[in-house]
Amino acid sequence: MYVFYAIVSLTGLGLLLGLLLGIAGKYLKVESSPIVDELEAMLPGSQCGQCGFPGCRPAAEALAEGKAPATVCPPGGSTLAEQIAALLGLDLDLKDVQEPELLVARVSEATCTGCTRCFKVCPTDAIVGAPKQIHAVVADACIACKRCVEVCPTECLQMHPIEVTLRNWRWTKPRVPVAEGVPC
Repeated sequence: MYVFYAIVSLTGLGLLLGLLLGIAGKYLKVESSPIVDELEAMLPGSQCGQCGFPGCRPAAEALAEGKAPATVCPPGGSTLAEQIAALLGLDLDLKDVQEPELLVARVSEATCTGCTRCFKVCPTDAIVGAPKQIHAVVADACIACKRCVEVCPTECLQMHPIEVTLRNWRWTKPRVPVAEGVPC
């Protein structure tokens, strides 16, 4: 009999607290800026930290406040910088911006001890393996943030240029210089 009372009282308490949380979530909701949400959607979302911010959301907030340049995201390159500048209405000078060389981490099987430090810091889970086993890098998931290289005690991880294959080859978009004063 006491078990029945315990079940009924815990069920009632759970329903009451769930209702209170639902009401609080609806009325105490903090609205975010739509421009920050749009900027965050444009960024890669890998939280790699190459921009100097702890993640893509803080980088988007800094962009919206004008505290970061449009070229803040190194993995995005000049294409993303142009999109951000167009969204924010900024003038963008890409003369000093160099396209990052496309790199991927590779594991040297001869020196990998399977310490698991590398895949614990990988923001995209591009490194696979088990403790005391040789690890491997999924090239399609690697964003070249170099975090794994920094923590590897045996220096078995190194950055290499991406090998061009038929699967990943892309035709480069030509850039047409626009003469000033000439209508398009």
